[in-house]
Amino acid sequence: MPGSQKDCFGDLDRVFPMGKEGLREVPPNCFACPDKKACLQTALTTKKGIGLRSEILDRAPANGMVGRLRRWSEKKALTQLKKQKEGERK
Repeated sequence: MPGSQKDCFGDLDRVFPMGKEGLREVPPNCFACPDKKACLQTALTTKKGIGLRSEILDRAPANGMVGRLRRWSEKKALTQLKKQKEGERK
């Protein structure tokens, strides 16, 4: 399938743009695309996507000790993934 992917594949600003109300939303033309799931997953693994996931974690409440540990663990994993992506570019 890599040869049949559209030019918007994995581009966070095109497949999950900020809407008029300040929330991210999937454009209507993406719903008909057969690659929408893989495209969104790829977009969330880009540098911008990792930043978005980190922002979501920051906004989510961490209830109790287990919630705080889970959020810390997820943020650590995102930081490591971000560093790994930066290392691939060098």
